[in-house]
This record gives sequence, C-alpha cells and structure tokens, in this order.
Amino acid sequence: MTIPVITIDGPGGVGKGTLAHQLATHLTWHYLDSGALYRVLAIAAKNAGLLLEQEERIAQLALEIHIAFEIDAEHNVLVTLDQVNVTHELRLEETATFASKISALPAVRANLLQRQKDFRTAPGLVTDGRDMGTVVFPDAKVKFFLTASPEERAKRRANQLMQQGINVNLTNLIAEITERDNRDANRVISPLKPAHDGVVIDTTHLDQKAVFDKALEYLRQKGL
Repeated sequence: MTIPVITIDGPGGVGKGTLAHQLATHLTWHYLDSGALYRVLAIAAKNAGLLLEQEERIAQLALEIHIAFEIDAEHNVLVTLDQVNVTHELRLEETATFASKISALPAVRANLLQRQKDFRTAPGLVTDGRDMGTVVFPDAKVKFFLTASPEERAKRRANQLMQQGINVNLTNLIAEITERDNRDANRVISPLKPAHDGVVIDTTHLDQKAVFDKALEYLRQKGL
C-alpha cells in the first residue's frame, strides 16, 4: 500500500508549520519541513560565499549538505546543518528572502525533489511547504492550503522576531512578504498555488487551536 501523506502548503506566516507539527504528533507520523530544506541550503550557500547566479554550484551543494530536524515537546523544530544548530539563523528574514530566490532555480528544485520524497516512510508523513501537494506529493491523501492576509502575517512574524529580541519595521516587513508572495506565485517552476483537490483554510482570524480543529475534522471525514 502507498504510504499516506498529508500536505500543507501556503505562503509564510499562515501557520503551516504549527499545524504540521500538531498533526504529525497527533497521528504519530513523520514530519518534513520542506521550507527548512531551502532555508538551510540558503545558509549553506551563504556560508560558502555563493551568489544567486551560481545555480549549478548551489544545486550541487543541495546534494552534499546534511540536514536534520526534530520536533520538541513545545512543537518547536530544531534544525541542524552538518551537525551545527542553525535554528535561529533559519528564521531570519534575510535567510527567508534568499531561500525564496534560490527556490526558483530549476537545478536546485530538481536536486531537492528526491530528498523531499525520501522522507515518505511508514506509517505516514505530514509535510508543509509551497508545492508539496501540487508537485512533490501529488498523490497525497489530504492536501491543505493555508492562507492569511499579508498584514496579519507580518504582525505574526514581527511578534516572533520581537520575542527573539529582534526589532523590525512592520511596513517593510509587509512589503517583503508581498514581494515574496508575488515571486513564489509567479515563478515558472512550481508556482505557489492550491492543489486542484486541496482544502483552503484562511487563518487570518483563527487561532492555532481553531485551525487544528478544522483540519482534524476534515481528516476524520477522510477516515484518518
């Protein structure tokens, strides 16, 4: 039998990661943060002094680096790059921006595709990203697409950063999020969009529990 997969796609700041952690824990399935793969690669490329124009070298780097992550009791993802903890650097806005840019490179996406598919192991996989349901796991049993307004997502991101002692300009953050959305939605390779058979959840006015409850109810309808 095919190992079941639940995909959760959408732009940054909509709650994909939190929902994925909750569902993976609830189902006792494996978890893949596909966005983390691109962000870790962005960190590795930056550490290696590579520029965006060096597509082939970045793509080769994607095959060489060792990436590992785990979920702690508070649903936080701990990420390591070649056994070095990069969890904090992973969430920096400059990392997210560079990751979005390299994710548009065909050679990079091709080399990371199989690495993502390899996470599909029994008893099942919950994965979040931007093209999990449309490209990486088109046969997923359930495909969620989360969305929220850029303003609300910017507020959430600003709160996260302030908790880390990082001050941000909300207006600039909204502009960066909007620009990234446009780039992700309009790229030629794997554009950000809901799967044709996906379930869209707008999280703008929902807290984490409400989003989880909505998703869980749908899973129950599917017999999971």
